[in-house]
Amino acid sequence: MELGAFSLSLTVKDIEASKKFYQKLGFEVTGGDQAEHWLILKNGRHVIGLFAGMFDKNMLTFNPGWNNDAQQVDNFTDVRDIQKQLRAQGVEFVSKADESTSGPASFIIEDPDGNPILVDQHR
Repeated sequence: MELGAFSLSLTVKDIEASKKFYQKLGFEVTGGDQAEHWLILKNGRHVIGLFAGMFDKNMLTFNPGWNNDAQQVDNFTDVRDIQKQLRAQGVEFVSKADESTSGPASFIIEDPDGNPILVDQHR
């Protein structure tokens, strides 16, 4: 099962303070919109997202159809197919993608310790 690009989505209180902190660690802003309270930062192959007021918890994020440079890849497993495979294995969902659609969609699952995992397809 190919999940696509991986990043860590961090829930932050003050996006400016968090941005400045991670910049000290060598991360550079590569996407997002600070006015909308979210930024994507990268340091080498490591990608984090900063999200103020959008999520309750930090979460692991996978993006089918993207590589770690947020570039589209031609061949990827659609988020709805990943969802079907996980559902067939008995994985429970916090939220589901509408399997009757195509294009952008997402679902959320939790690991056994309650850590949320977002699978978010942008195309």
